[in-house]
Parts: sequence; C-alpha cells; structure tokens
Amino acid sequence: MRILSLGLKNLTAMTETITSIYKRRSVRKYKPATIATTYIEEIIAAGKMAPSAINAQPWKFYVMNDQTLITKMSEEIAAAAEQHAYLSHGVHLSQPADRIFFGSPLVIFISAPKTNEWSRLDVGMCAQNMMLAATSLGLDSCPIGFGKFVERTKSYSIMNVPSSEEIIIAIVFGYGDHAPQMESRLMNNVFYVK
Repeated sequence: MRILSLGLKNLTAMTETITSIYKRRSVRKYKPATIATTYIEEIIAAGKMAPSAINAQPWKFYVMNDQTLITKMSEEIAAAAEQHAYLSHGVHLSQPADRIFFGSPLVIFISAPKTNEWSRLDVGMCAQNMMLAATSLGLDSCPIGFGKFVERTKSYSIMNVPSSEEIIIAIVFGYGDHAPQMESRLMNNVFYVK
C-alpha cells in the first residue's frame, strides 16, 4: 500500500481528504475535454476556504477556458520566460508543444496585492485547496510557476488585473492524458523539538 511506504503505519482509515492528498499528481498532458462550469465553481470555492493572514483573503481568480486564448497565452508566456530559465522538470522552453499549460482546457491565474507580505503563503494554501478539490472531482492539475510571466506578455492587458496586484501562480486543470507515478519523499526531515 502506497501510504505504508511513507511510514504512516498507524493510519487506520483513509479519509476522503487524505485520499485526495495521496492521489494528487502534477499532470503535464491533458485531454481536450472541457470542464463543467459547476466544477470550476467548486474548485474556486474550495480555494476561497483556505486560511489567510488576518482573514484578508487576498486572492483573485482569473479564469481562462477558451482553448485558443490558452494556447496564445502559453506561447507568449514561453517567449517571455525563455530569457530567464528552463523548466526544471526537463521540458525545455524551446520545445514546440504547449510547454506552459500542457494542452489543458482550463487555466486559473491567482493574483494578490503587491503590498500584502503574507499573500504568497495565503495563495499557496488557496492553490493547494483548489488542486485537492479537483482531485476529489476526478480532475487533474498542475501548479505553473511560469504563469507569473503572463505579466510580461502582449495579451496581459485583456485580463484587466489592477496594477496594485501581481500574478502569484497559475494552475492548470483537466482530465489527464497520462498518470505520473508518485515521486519518492524525503523521510529524514522531521525533527521533534523538546
């Protein structure tokens, strides 16, 4: 059993939440099937349930589910990001396929105020809630750090993001067209402080 391989031998029951945590993978290839609006709304609602510093709820969601626009944004983001780095998981930005959004039918950008020092942590928790909600709905997802480069694209203005905000992350959602295996986890990084 996968759980036991992580050393959680005392876990007697797999709750739905724990099951979603262990099932979630970063999927980088998607089928073209669209996602129902009700699913999109449920995913965002789950994100809104994340904790945030002094309950500021700093996040805003910019939803793209038009495949033509997603493809265009992917190309523009890749061009903007190409000057800075390559994807650490082995997909180089110069490859011809959709190397940012992986052919997903849904991209959600999450922004937060530039002046909120806790917003990156808050948005991280929000994003995790969204990805776990997607897993529980039978969808796959992948956080896209390169999504922040959307701010350097020609088409960024169509999103109407206020200048007081910044894009923190993008997340892609869809029905995965491959099933990544779980990567190994570090086991020597827990320290009890007495």
